[in-house]
Amino acid sequence: MSAADMRQAKPEERFELAIERIAKGGDGIGVGPDGRVVFVDGGVPGDLVEVRITVDKKRFRRGEILDVIAPSPHRVEPPCPHVADGCGGCDWQHISVSAQHDLRIRIVTDALERIGKIVAPPVTAGASLAPERYRSTIRAAVDGDRAGYRAAQSHRVVVPERCRTAHPLAEQILIEGRFPGASEVTIKVGANTGERLVIVSPSAVGCSVPEGVGLIGRDELDNGAAAAITDTVDGVELRISADSFFQSRTDGAEALAAAAAEMIEGAADGPLVDAYCGGGLFAALLGGERSVTGVESSRSSLADARFNLGPDAAVHEALVEQWWPSPAAVVIADPARAGLGKPAVDVLVATGATTLVLVSCDPASLGRDAALLIAAGFTLREVRVFDMFGHTSHIETVAHFERGKVARP
Repeated sequence: MSAADMRQAKPEERFELAIERIAKGGDGIGVGPDGRVVFVDGGVPGDLVEVRITVDKKRFRRGEILDVIAPSPHRVEPPCPHVADGCGGCDWQHISVSAQHDLRIRIVTDALERIGKIVAPPVTAGASLAPERYRSTIRAAVDGDRAGYRAAQSHRVVVPERCRTAHPLAEQILIEGRFPGASEVTIKVGANTGERLVIVSPSAVGCSVPEGVGLIGRDELDNGAAAAITDTVDGVELRISADSFFQSRTDGAEALAAAAAEMIEGAADGPLVDAYCGGGLFAALLGGERSVTGVESSRSSLADARFNLGPDAAVHEALVEQWWPSPAAVVIADPARAGLGKPAVDVLVATGATTLVLVSCDPASLGRDAALLIAAGFTLREVRVFDMFGHTSHIETVAHFERGKVARP
């Protein structure tokens, strides 16, 4: 945004605003008196609020709520007391759980319509997941010797005495662990095995965690040390190393894999490609009788995938957009938040697969990638929205594309 597009907001500029909808990042959206869109942190569709403008740009504005004049029927008192302390771990605790569910579906639908240019996209709800006590992976900052969450849009650390969204095995570490001299910790928990690991940056020297919890410093990992936990998903045991990606909740990983399994049921016989395979979650659960190829660029995740999938799987170290495609009947892709983009879409299309399942954690990326896949000859059959991250605006989806087939009614 150029300086010419910026305007200095007047400190006294305030007005009443009706919150009409919600943005993908969780902000409420209304239309101000001058016709410009106003984004409001903490706004809920149905609210009438008094706002003060804090950011004034040519095409939109941002405001902060001074008063809730008439609350939305979906507005609730945040169940966690640390919201009042400014904790940035959960940005939707002021919205009822049922409304959170509906808003996620609305945000995904809007992204597919607006960005993907898809008319009446087939968006449905995924399997139900508990909104609390679920996070089995936590990345936390350290204040003094205690781990906590950053305050919203701040470096300040809020140290919780309880965390409603953390899995109990992770919460114990968050509350009881002591990390003098550390700047950051990552907590990994095997929800089904009970195994636990804490990675401390820069060093674990002098740190303490509950009995039975593994502890390793970033300095040790950088010098070649290794550490991992195992967890089971749908009965399949998986190794998850200290630096490897895994879904933030084990039951969520199982729900995503179950949805993908339904979507590839009846797909043509032939190989399965697990793109951005991480530790091999989808290939391990869905490969079945198919030959399996994994593609992954993280060396830690790559080692886990080779371990978890065994010698019969071909696991390649490569960026997907730079990988030379091998023939496949089915592709499952679980990219990072940035999504696929055209180079990766072109590579996956070149596999010849007629069934493609795309796991996405960003509605805007999903909308763009859906348009690219449709332009390449695929039809969007279904998008399932999962409440993977209760009390937050984060969204996880599983989308089913088929090449050369008409969507079912």
